[in-house]
Amino acid sequence: MPYNETFAIRIRNIFYEKNVPFTEKKMFSGICFMVDDKMCCGTHIDKITNEDVLMCRIGESEYEKALENENCIPMEFTGKPMKGYVYITENGIKNPKDLDYWLQLCLDFNPLAKKSKK
Repeated sequence: MPYNETFAIRIRNIFYEKNVPFTEKKMFSGICFMVDDKMCCGTHIDKITNEDVLMCRIGESEYEKALENENCIPMEFTGKPMKGYVYITENGIKNPKDLDYWLQLCLDFNPLAKKSKK
């Protein structure tokens, strides 16, 4: 199933408003937004619920606090949560201010993130 282009446009627009240089990579059945050649956030469609979710790379220091939000769930690919990564449900990003909040968490962590080995 392809990603939701409207959702991707919402992310792009916030990055443009913040003057964040980014690139995009298709992955995880969605789009990953790369900032400074590092995975920052992305779109994803939950295969069970068919719901759009925002994949956020927020780091381990924000991870537990983020999970206190009812719209935040651990990111799991192999049945094991990936520390420092979360999904935000559609309900948690309907409001533009909420989407901006989660994207800002990703951007705040980005300078601390390690680049993937090529």
